Amino acid sequence: MPAKPPGKSKVAQPKKPAAKAVRLLSGGNPQIAKGYGDAPVQAYIAAIPDWKQDLARRLDALIVRAVPGVKKAVKWNSPFYGVEEGAWFLSFHCFTKYVKVAFFRGARLQPPPPGASKQEDVRYLDIREDGFDEAQFLKWVKAASRLPGERM
Repeated sequence: MPAKPPGKSKVAQPKKPAAKAVRLLSGGNPQIAKGYGDAPVQAYIAAIPDWKQDLARRLDALIVRAVPGVKKAVKWNSPFYGVEEGAWFLSFHCFTKYVKVAFFRGARLQPPPPGASKQEDVRYLDIREDGFDEAQFLKWVKAASRLPGERM
């Protein structure tokens, strides 16, 4: 049997784990593991289907622009934003026909976002494919970031 040339031996390489596909929950909301920082939020956004992904990228960019240094996390399969970690002023969640933005102290905003909640202080903004008022959204984000965050 001929000898193998030096440097050509076959060594078993460990297999890299296959990238795990993100499971989509009802309404197309990605199931993403809880995590803190920008990386889990970007993983959540990357897994959103259809037009809602572009919208989520836009929401994230607007929030970062309005609140430099904003803290981010993914909890309960939704991205959260806060001024200090653990105290959140905003979150959003994907549904079949819209993205629901939750302002945790939204009842204190002027004017308040249009969607009422069972929780007295929470207000919602449902954003559909036809767009939203970005200028008003930025005003709400800036004002919400100055209010005490919701601890969760």
